[in-house]
Amino acid sequence: MQNFSDRTQSQADSQLTHLNDRGEATMVDVADKVVTKRTAVAEGRVRMSNSTLETILAGNAPKGDVLGVARIAGIMAAKQTANLIPLCHPLPLSQVVVELTPDRDLPGILIRSIVTIEAKTGVEMEALTAVSIAALTLYDMAKALEKSMQIENIRLVSKTGGKSDFQFEG
Repeated sequence: MQNFSDRTQSQADSQLTHLNDRGEATMVDVADKVVTKRTAVAEGRVRMSNSTLETILAGNAPKGDVLGVARIAGIMAAKQTANLIPLCHPLPLSQVVVELTPDRDLPGILIRSIVTIEAKTGVEMEALTAVSIAALTLYDMAKALEKSMQIENIRLVSKTGGKSDFQFEG
């Protein structure tokens, strides 16, 4: 069995940024990082029956404007990410865009968020939170029509700014 000092040394060797010298989770100190423009894009989808999709698009869902409410929920969620996910920095976001696009071939709704900031830390979690909450809100708004809807494939698509850029390949 590995003792505590062995664990902290192996953690230091692997550059785990969210652990202190005692192996406890901590918020990363970003004081010495450079402010850069950072953007993150995330996507997901909600799969549903054709009839549920058509009812949503016609504006006839029992709870009202499904897509409008889900869009606002996603934007609000991005702004609250630090309150939802431990160790996330509270950030003054420059822009949050949440797009909900009907896809009759799926059938369902494709959700995409784009979050931008000029800061010392990135906005990947904000973009992912926006998509997640938009999807959950869409489900909640339409569950009277179909409880078997599926939330799928929530993922980071890309991020720019900071030390490295990322583009999902697949």
